[in-house]
Amino acid sequence: MREGWAGDDYLIVFDAVEVAGATEAYGLPRFLPGYQIVALVGWDDFLVVDGGGRRFRVPTVPLDTRYLEADGRSFEDVQLAADDSFKGRIKWYLQPLCFGGDPRRGPNMTWVDFATHQQLVRFWNERYRRVAQGNGG
Repeated sequence: MREGWAGDDYLIVFDAVEVAGATEAYGLPRFLPGYQIVALVGWDDFLVVDGGGRRFRVPTVPLDTRYLEADGRSFEDVQLAADDSFKGRIKWYLQPLCFGGDPRRGPNMTWVDFATHQQLVRFWNERYRRVAQGNGG
């Protein structure tokens, strides 16, 4: 895994060996079957690839095919500018934006480690599914 700045985006890029583990840990087989995570872009979005090699950007919440946006960028060979102040930390909104959370820096924003980020992504996507299916929050 490599992380750092590429222009205005902070990237966390998974290497080929890590892709399957990250895909499983974030719950993509359940939420976006047939896609694999290759990068975290700007903390709020994943860069995913489908079985045909096409790349898409999708919010971490909700992981839903309706929000896939074509994004042909490849970050495998991009040079990243290291930033130790963010290394190993991922920005998270305590109340995700799709649930009305405030995107500005303040009490709705915190920093979490990778394991916590994976748990939160799965938790809030499960909740999103329940709400979208009319089963409450």
